[in-house]
Amino acid sequence: MTTTSHSSPAPADQPDARARKAADVRGVTSIAAMRDAIRDASRKLVPPAAVARFKALDRAAFQAQAARGLPFMITGVVGRWPLCAVTPDALRDRFGDVPVRARTGDYINTAFAPDRAMRDMSMRAYLDLVAAGTDGLPPYVGNLEINELNGMCHWPGYFGKMGPPRFWLGPAGTVTPLHCDYDDNIFAQVWGTKRIFLAPPHHDEFLYTREANPVLVGSPFDPEHPDFERFPLARQATLIDCIVNPGDMLYVPAGWYHQVRALTFSLSANRWARALPLALRDDPALRRPAP
Repeated sequence: MTTTSHSSPAPADQPDARARKAADVRGVTSIAAMRDAIRDASRKLVPPAAVARFKALDRAAFQAQAARGLPFMITGVVGRWPLCAVTPDALRDRFGDVPVRARTGDYINTAFAPDRAMRDMSMRAYLDLVAAGTDGLPPYVGNLEINELNGMCHWPGYFGKMGPPRFWLGPAGTVTPLHCDYDDNIFAQVWGTKRIFLAPPHHDEFLYTREANPVLVGSPFDPEHPDFERFPLARQATLIDCIVNPGDMLYVPAGWYHQVRALTFSLSANRWARALPLALRDDPALRRPAP
């Protein structure tokens, strides 16, 4: 049996409370100051024409590269995970009873709304729904904790503090629209292929952005199907187009805008750091003093 759920509207005082909590979690003086610093640092960068690729990096090498403030790809890490050997059929057989929550309906235009429609179901029911096909957007299990899969992912210790793994499962055509998270992000492609567009943080001035919460900002602009009549400033935005293949790990620095589309049936996972972004180089003005 499936159910439809909606988030409740936020209380009027919640934004300030959420910003304070987010700052506490990350050990920074304020989220607003951190966001401003990320945009200021971004203005000093020269965006690359393509995302750089590196073989497996140790913690020190990763952090040194990330301190430059640019996205990059890492190979030789994810492909070793046991989860990579779990096929879609095995996912159904071994984890068919695991509960999941799928994004349904027009989840692109409602991506950052508080009342986006979701459907609760089992993994088996979700895979059956995908197999049945749809005339609209295919349903998407996105940004979901699935504890049963965690033990098959061997995350590198690039950050001192990370949030829990989040999983993204769905067929070709599932989309996460353009947005930025104000946390450093490592994104692992387990199987399948995805196309990702990236734009630097300070180009928010060209992207008609809207804050969803203190660490999440969305944009209605679609880099794949640009509507410059509706969004003329977007002509000035730098957009980097990259393909993420099975076994790739993409580092997305805090504040970088990104849009993700599955080109094939895909399983991805990511984790966000919960600390001052590495590109800010441990700026003492932003770090909250220890009590």
